[in-house]
Amino acid sequence: MTGAIPPLALSLGDPAGVGPELIAAAWARRKGEGLPAFAAIGGLRLIAAAAAARGLTIPIRQVGSMAEARDVFAHALPVLGELDGDYVPGDPSRAGAQLALASLTQAARLTVAGEAGGIVTGPIAKARLAQVGFDHPGQTEFVAAAAGVAAQDAVMMLAGPSLRTVPLTVHTSLASVPGLITPALVERRSAITAAALTRDFGIEHPRLAIAALNPHAGEEGRMGDEEGRLIAPAIAALRARGIDASGPHPADAMFAARARATYDVAVCMYHDQALIPLKALDFDHGVNVTLGLPVIRTSPDHGTAFGIAGRNIADAGATIAAIRMAGECAAHRARS
Repeated sequence: MTGAIPPLALSLGDPAGVGPELIAAAWARRKGEGLPAFAAIGGLRLIAAAAAARGLTIPIRQVGSMAEARDVFAHALPVLGELDGDYVPGDPSRAGAQLALASLTQAARLTVAGEAGGIVTGPIAKARLAQVGFDHPGQTEFVAAAAGVAAQDAVMMLAGPSLRTVPLTVHTSLASVPGLITPALVERRSAITAAALTRDFGIEHPRLAIAALNPHAGEEGRMGDEEGRLIAPAIAALRARGIDASGPHPADAMFAARARATYDVAVCMYHDQALIPLKALDFDHGVNVTLGLPVIRTSPDHGTAFGIAGRNIADAGATIAAIRMAGECAAHRARS
């Protein structure tokens, strides 16, 4: 990692979930995993308690700036600011949701201001956050708004060692998906994806495999006409722009190992079409990356896991992968 990149800002996530303990676990494994410098945004007492519950004895130090965090990181986990709360694993509360939102807000502000090299967001409970004024569908849209990007231009990508996927529609009912798919949506979000793979991942000529909506890619209209009417025209438009896009591919066949070797990202029509294969292949190492932003944002691709918080069960792999990927993306941007 280049020394010019500021430390990453890690938001706590819901303090009753696994986020705080996984931040501690990631710092404890920083050397072996080759992680870039990062700082937790708030929660010094909280993280100390979460670390103890996990059986970790690590030095934790409060800092006043991200620059100080860089100096501290080698010998102590830096915690920026005075935000804090009680550690009650598995028992989410209004106070915990307020802390999660405050940490997220500050981490996003630091990142947009350039004081942090990127933001890695901890897992939240959206319903709890909504009770304290969070009016976004998720953290993707929150960070996009903080960065001044329209929600429709912030593209969610799920990335793991075996697969990258992009869901074109995300937190919406399956019944509403066909009405949301348009040639413009497919083309716009696919183009954003291709540009981000080059800028943030160093893939000079990214290959996009675009999934069909219907079984067997519609069987020439027998099982639906969205492929020919909506998806194929968008693929033709992408190719005309010089983007290596193929499809529409039947989704039941495009995630086999041999098929995955032919593309860099699978562009999918809806949430589960993208997330089921990613989680089946890379559950403990999956990362949620927001493409199309002027800043780097990643997140572990799992939830709060209230049921196992504080029990030293949660796997830190996805958090470590999210930190590493944020650092790598920041380094690619710094070189470009």
